[in-house]
Amino acid sequence: MLARMTAGRLQDKVVIITGASRGIGRCMALTFAREGARIVVAAKTVNARPELPGTIHTVAEEIRRAGGDALPVRVDVRSEDDVRAMVDKTLQRFGRIDALINNAGALWWQDVLDTPLKRFDLMHGVNARAAFLCAQAALPAMIEGGGGHILVCSPPVQLEGLGGKTGYMMSKLGMTLLAHGLAEEVRAQRVSVNALWPVTLVESLATINFKIGGPEVWRKPEILADAALEILTTPPPALTGRALLDEDFLRERGWTDFARYRCDPDHEPPRVMPSAIPKVGLVPGA
Repeated sequence: MLARMTAGRLQDKVVIITGASRGIGRCMALTFAREGARIVVAAKTVNARPELPGTIHTVAEEIRRAGGDALPVRVDVRSEDDVRAMVDKTLQRFGRIDALINNAGALWWQDVLDTPLKRFDLMHGVNARAAFLCAQAALPAMIEGGGGHILVCSPPVQLEGLGGKTGYMMSKLGMTLLAHGLAEEVRAQRVSVNALWPVTLVESLATINFKIGGPEVWRKPEILADAALEILTTPPPALTGRALLDEDFLRERGWTDFARYRCDPDHEPPRVMPSAIPKVGLVPGA
């Protein structure tokens, strides 16, 4: 149940969230709406199925019932026409874009020999290519409006643990490289670009359907929504160009209670990301 809307930290900001019909995207949409944001609920699903619960319309209705403002937009993030139309509809309805969350994703954790090219192409289309396309489409409005935030849901660049999911990680690390590179390109226009990733497994349709762990090793998606909220409420470009890990970033901001995010109250999920990750950045003048 979403709490009734009150004036909050994102009051009247316009936030586009891809993959917002369920899971982490839905959680971010509800969290940002609770803080006063106007949400563009962007995803492919308009009719729910047993294996795909939730639609752009059900999430938009959750927000509206609580007094918020939401625009459901059907979009296949692989389609340039769909993405351009998503931006146009956002501007027609709200007149501005303050943030873009590239949350839509495709997953396939298998060895190279067990990864069909059709699946490889899907991951790259939905992950790296879509993040690039959505950012490219939304940027002009952000720059014209005086700045904004772009957030991609992808991990820091590091080589540990690539085996067994090489194709997937190629697509996700492409998103992270977009965050690092684009941050340098638009810093002067006051657009912040960051990547965000969990340090533990997170409950989502992907972890459920692919049977990746269970409640004892999952955290709730609210931890990513809370970390994303901290990012969106940091004035650009103070934080730009960083690939952030949810718990580490929240601790940096003074958060100490992480038990609230346990899916199983009796088990603290193990950390799956390395504690020390080399910093990646562009060399000035390179």
